[in-house]
Amino acid sequence: MITRTPIAVHCEEVEPEAPVSDTPLGDWQRQLRDVIRDPAALCRHLGLDVEWSSGARRGHDLFPVRVPLAYLSRIRRGDPNDPLLRQVLPLGAEGDAVRGFVDDPLEERDHTPKPGLIHKYPGRALLIASPTCAINCRYCFRRHFPYADNAPSMREWERTLDYLREDDSIREAILSGGDPLASPDRRLAALVERLEAIPHLKRLRIHTRLPVVIPDRVDDALLEWLGSTRLQKVMVLHINHAQEIDEAVVAACARLKAAGVTLLNQSVLLRGINDDVDTLAALSERLFEAGILPYYLHVLDPVSGAAHFDVPDDEARDLVDALRQRLAGFLMPRLVREVPGERSKTPL
Repeated sequence: MITRTPIAVHCEEVEPEAPVSDTPLGDWQRQLRDVIRDPAALCRHLGLDVEWSSGARRGHDLFPVRVPLAYLSRIRRGDPNDPLLRQVLPLGAEGDAVRGFVDDPLEERDHTPKPGLIHKYPGRALLIASPTCAINCRYCFRRHFPYADNAPSMREWERTLDYLREDDSIREAILSGGDPLASPDRRLAALVERLEAIPHLKRLRIHTRLPVVIPDRVDDALLEWLGSTRLQKVMVLHINHAQEIDEAVVAACARLKAAGVTLLNQSVLLRGINDDVDTLAALSERLFEAGILPYYLHVLDPVSGAAHFDVPDDEARDLVDALRQRLAGFLMPRLVREVPGERSKTPL
């Protein structure tokens, strides 16, 4: 039997409120600035009347709410179990200490040879291109990451990039964060220009959720620098539920593909959000319709504050076995876990 974590929300009929800001469509930076930052405001704008316990408030205090309005528009009003809402709304359970759930589940701090650079796997290195995200997902494995110590200035990036210049085994630079696309295009273009000047680099990979949560981020300025680089371009999106893919997301993905970007998706298997075969099948189908290839289905990284999302490995394997009987092979994501110290993702 699947146990859902209850949310202490009482739904009632309310009149829709005016928009929380006058942010115009197309202005992604204003949308990034004008996100919802308070759990009570989040529920108020969704027609949910909430009596917050001290535990739920503590969840917000431990990891603050951030929800863009474009994402908010896809959350069903009056439904406390909406799968998008559950990804962004704090619960009192986030303050529980659970054995095995820690602040740095992937031990990334042991693989940070330079500020802003994580090097765990052979052949590729990850750059923290932005310390911020457009949206704070409650299960984020970097919710406790020391971003203040890993946010180099452009001048400091030169010393970090020397690490890449000196290691010709590195073929791929990965921009991550936070969310790399939360940075201005001028800064990203300058960073990518420095990367493409390193002759042994062949690929640029960008891990981002911004084209999903604020589709207007995929604008002409982004496409100009992204489309002109000599590096092969891969963008790994993060989508957990088919409801996250509206027509604006589809249009953003079409623009990226037209610029020569290969689009992949990685999801996290999350209790109460996508832990059933129908939901996972619908996600893969919708991804492919949007021109995105399912890539990874991660089991939850055991980060403190997220234990209530956990799905046991045996249940995860059963779900994927059932999914394999429903989908063509190219629609099947690989079920994996990231194990600290291993040289690649570990298949389950």
